[in-house]
Amino acid sequence: MKKRVILLVFIFMSISIKINSQTGFQFNGPNKNREQIKFKLINNLIVFPLEINGKKLSFILDTGVNKTILFNLSQNDSIGLNDIKKITLQGLGAGESVKAFMSENNTLKIKNTTSTNETIYVILKDYFDLSSKMGTTIHGIIGYNIFKDFIVKINYKSKKIDLYNPKTYTYKKCRKCEEFTVSFYRKKPYINAEIQLDTIGSSTTKVKMLVDSGGSDAIWLFEDSKEEIKTPKRFFNDILGEGLSGIIFGNRSRIPKISLGRFEIKNPTASFLDTVSTHRARTFKKRNGSIGGGLLKRFKVWVDYPNKKITLKKNGSFKNGFNYNMSGLDVVYNGKQLVKEKIEKEVKSNYSQKLDNNNSVFFITSYSFKFQHSYKINKVVKNSSADKAGLLKNDILLKINGKPAHNFTLSEIFSKFQERDKKKIKMQIERNGVKMKFEFRLEKKA
Repeated sequence: MKKRVILLVFIFMSISIKINSQTGFQFNGPNKNREQIKFKLINNLIVFPLEINGKKLSFILDTGVNKTILFNLSQNDSIGLNDIKKITLQGLGAGESVKAFMSENNTLKIKNTTSTNETIYVILKDYFDLSSKMGTTIHGIIGYNIFKDFIVKINYKSKKIDLYNPKTYTYKKCRKCEEFTVSFYRKKPYINAEIQLDTIGSSTTKVKMLVDSGGSDAIWLFEDSKEEIKTPKRFFNDILGEGLSGIIFGNRSRIPKISLGRFEIKNPTASFLDTVSTHRARTFKKRNGSIGGGLLKRFKVWVDYPNKKITLKKNGSFKNGFNYNMSGLDVVYNGKQLVKEKIEKEVKSNYSQKLDNNNSVFFITSYSFKFQHSYKINKVVKNSSADKAGLLKNDILLKINGKPAHNFTLSEIFSKFQERDKKKIKMQIERNGVKMKFEFRLEKKA
């Protein structure tokens, strides 16, 4: 039976275009050696503020991209872009390349750090529809252009990023840390790891993995990139995400273990990708897969491109389990809608005091109308429990287990769909102006 898991994947391939050399980011604040930035963690992805030519935008910080990609601009977000040229981009997925623009000589600013002469790639159509999938406005993705200039410390627990000057930064001794030598291919970082694929025995396979903070899954593995790497017997086929060149297909499952140095992560979810969707990603023959945000968020991470190393330290969520969406529903943000809310006010009166010597209590009911977040079903996986219950694409969510849907964030809705096998989900939806109720149970398949 197929299941649907909401995973956001952003992997872009290199483009053979000569671009101007870049000056890189410089510290402009009072502290010339460090800058700290707060971020939001949404679906295991890091979202932080970035200015382009003076315009404040929201970007995803992604170690898996080697270019700055801008793809979601409305009239309200319009910015001036310099020196534009037409190009085409090709990424993961089995589809065609997409039309885009390359803009040079732009100014990027992150708090008190600034870089001029930056190149930005602009995709006119938002192929990912990230804003609706994440419940907040996302304008683009940035990676290499930040990491090449700083030592970047990512604290997933406190949701803070520290940018350090590599010329002055000194590592503290850390016996609980594990350091990895990084190799680069097309400006993307790779580290070595070991995976256990078979529950019988304890043999492991050495793998080279892309460190991809822009993937929300825990682990991706490329089938047949090594003889041992094959989908386990227990799996379900699914759409794993969307790349620039179309939908990315594969099989979802679990593996007994992945080892990152001395850190052993047991029973992580793993997605096995087919050769069609990953044809271009496999141009780096040594690559066996990716490590994404679902795994990285269990560590404090130092990303050090200048010194070609990545350092990990376990945080409090290291031993947490790995879950996935067991509902079969792809729910997305649907803008805001006017919601009628009931308000009851308690009023005390001593009018009847002479009769019963007690105060009377009255309840005055009134109603208010407010604009609240709205969510709708984007896709229903065929033969999933939600599909069998009768839920359909474009159904608008009104209530989940008795609570108004607008009281949840999109991440909280996803969490509801990941809680436990056989958990009952009650939903009230609106379909073509008619309110309807449905009930189904979550199903664990891997």
